[in-house]
Amino acid sequence: MNARILTAASFIAGFALIFPAAAVDTQLLNLVMPDAKVLGGVNVEQAKASPFGQYVLQQVQTQDQDLKKLEAMTGFDPTRDVRELLVASNNPGSENDHTGLFLARGTFNPGLIAAAAAAHGGATESYNGITILEDPKKTHGVAFPDASLAVAGDIANVKAALDRLRSPSSLPGSVVAQVNQWSGSQDAWGISTVPPSSLHPPSTAPKVPGLSGSTPAFQNIQSAAGGVKFGALVVVTGQVQAASAQDAQQMADALKLLANLAQMQASNEPAVAAVAQSLTVSTSGATLNASVSVSEDQIQQAVKPKPAARRPAHKM
Repeated sequence: MNARILTAASFIAGFALIFPAAAVDTQLLNLVMPDAKVLGGVNVEQAKASPFGQYVLQQVQTQDQDLKKLEAMTGFDPTRDVRELLVASNNPGSENDHTGLFLARGTFNPGLIAAAAAAHGGATESYNGITILEDPKKTHGVAFPDASLAVAGDIANVKAALDRLRSPSSLPGSVVAQVNQWSGSQDAWGISTVPPSSLHPPSTAPKVPGLSGSTPAFQNIQSAAGGVKFGALVVVTGQVQAASAQDAQQMADALKLLANLAQMQASNEPAVAAVAQSLTVSTSGATLNASVSVSEDQIQQAVKPKPAARRPAHKM
């Protein structure tokens, strides 16, 4: 069974930084492991109110083959039926780590999804009276406590979340405060309570010159948070806690230098140059705040696939 098709939530998570989100659902937050180190939230429903969100949804619906298979088998479309997503992990430091939770609020048909999973070799397990649909290796699964809630992830975390349905846990007050701050003020958000240097981004993630792990100031970041706010301008905001005020200032200087270099390439990358020109950076002690803003039209131009360069005809 294809875990990506089974859960659907993992697919949506890939777009967490571009889909708008509102304040986090309290019940979803109560299902998160109490020692979560990385959390992120998104409200897919509100994406439909944004022109750029509508554009992204259209691209997803027409280009993603797994999504087409999922909809054909079950009638379930994550871009339509998922309203809110909360993702969390308490063990994000391992390069081969595949643990964590995807908690989704939406409209689900567990019977049809279970039938599709069984047809593709999936297994089932009953836990606390709730059926967990599992991949053939029984490492990951998804459960539907009711038709509006999906709990997905590795089996241990799914079962722990189902336990918390009966006995909700509580995140530390400082983490809850951050979640409330970012989910209440941003449309999409994410926080890391551990140094980003301890995390392992995907191997396909682009490398940004001047911001690599070898730069001491960036390597010494203690925690980070960020969010996206949609409107006439899309505003991306970030905040990091550095090891010292000196490190915060060094990072600010590096960001400003990169922005100046990007603006010099305005003729080649106008969208990138526009983002760089809008950059604002400030420090307060060991805290660095940065934000950029760009119009939705410019973002659409930036994310549109570029036509492949035509090769000259080979002459015999």
